[in-house]
Amino acid sequence: MKKRTALFAVAAMAVAMAFPACSERSASERAEEKKPSPAGAEKERKVLYWKSKMNPSFIRKEPGKDPMGMDLVPVYEGEQPSGPAGTVRIDPATVQNIGVKTAVVRRKQLSREIRTVGRIAYDEGKVRHISPKIGGWVERQSVNFAGQVVDKGERLLEIYSPELVATQEEYLITLQYHARLKDSTVGNAAAGSESLLRAAETRLRYWDISEEQIRALRERGQITRTMELHAPFKGIILQKDVLEGGHVQTGKNLYSIADISTVWVFADIYEYEAPWLRLGQEAAMTLSYRPGATYRGKVAYIYPYLKSMTRTLQVRMEFKNTEDFDLKPDMWANVTIRPSLGRKSLAVPVQAVIRTGKRDVVLIALEGGRFAPREVRLGAEAGDEFEVLDGLQEGERVVTSAQFLINSESNLQSAIGKMLAPEAPEEGAGKAPPPAASPAKEMPETGAAGTSPAQRRKGKE
Repeated sequence: MKKRTALFAVAAMAVAMAFPACSERSASERAEEKKPSPAGAEKERKVLYWKSKMNPSFIRKEPGKDPMGMDLVPVYEGEQPSGPAGTVRIDPATVQNIGVKTAVVRRKQLSREIRTVGRIAYDEGKVRHISPKIGGWVERQSVNFAGQVVDKGERLLEIYSPELVATQEEYLITLQYHARLKDSTVGNAAAGSESLLRAAETRLRYWDISEEQIRALRERGQITRTMELHAPFKGIILQKDVLEGGHVQTGKNLYSIADISTVWVFADIYEYEAPWLRLGQEAAMTLSYRPGATYRGKVAYIYPYLKSMTRTLQVRMEFKNTEDFDLKPDMWANVTIRPSLGRKSLAVPVQAVIRTGKRDVVLIALEGGRFAPREVRLGAEAGDEFEVLDGLQEGERVVTSAQFLINSESNLQSAIGKMLAPEAPEEGAGKAPPPAASPAKEMPETGAAGTSPAQRRKGKE
């Protein structure tokens, strides 16, 4: 019992000795806190305005409380970032936390890749119709179906024509007459016979009788009952409109032949890609049925109008075909065009541009953690980059990530700067200045919707 009483006494003495020390330390700390600041410190730091900790858009020119009952904090002169309007300063820790990334504006050769779908077609400059200039009957037909491949000079059919038989007889008679009179000394007999012979040959040529056929007729000295029609070049038969034994009228289309050694490829290009197109640009084409094979061609023609239904620009390209005719008309193909601007231009990443609909803005990274918005004028879009026509200089850094957060803060700083800017003097400087408004009326409290608390309470009532 005595030991327990002794312990209580020792504890009481320890508490009595500690309490004055704590009281003394607390008093010293309070005295240190109440110690006046050096003279002139307050004069050096001028308060620009007071703002809310929770709502930066709530500002006042006098101290007070925000709508949530919290004390307003002062913003001193010098804390506002210097620079162009809308410049903001962000500490390095915040820059790292919000993931700010930048890129350097460089001058480079811009290019892009235009990918589209093309349709293979016949080269219209190498399609021919076979139409005889004389009438008659088809005696023998060598090409019997559409799609058949023919070589240059290959026989297509034979036609019997009474007019042709008569003209051959006339030519042979004229040839015999010329042989008898070519050495004549009577007047102009030799010259006349020569003229008649040339006229007969010309008539045969007008009927598409070849020089070989005329020479064979002259050497043979006998007429032929039929005339042969031959293919003008190597190609495929597109259309056959005559049957063996049928009657042929003058000028009737018998065959349509296409030379597919070269083919056309039509492709549709969107409007925003049109500035990149130029005649002579190289194009690459691949086919689904020939994986791994790439065909090279060039842009041959850019049509001067758009398709009204698809709002696309049509482009025609020319490609050389293979010996086996791998490029078949009416095939679909994947076409790639890789054009370039042909000049070096300033370029910025696409993600660095904030497009508002009325203007294009980028954020410039300045020294000391400052960021400033700047309006730019853009040119063509090259893949993941924009051509910059005006507003930037080579070597400047633009923000490519988290720029929307910085832009929001920049807009807030610009708005605050306009609210705190002194009003311009109006005309009639001799008039007395208007009475000063109360702080509450100078800078009304605004919410997200732009209405004051009094208006919101009135609306609720």
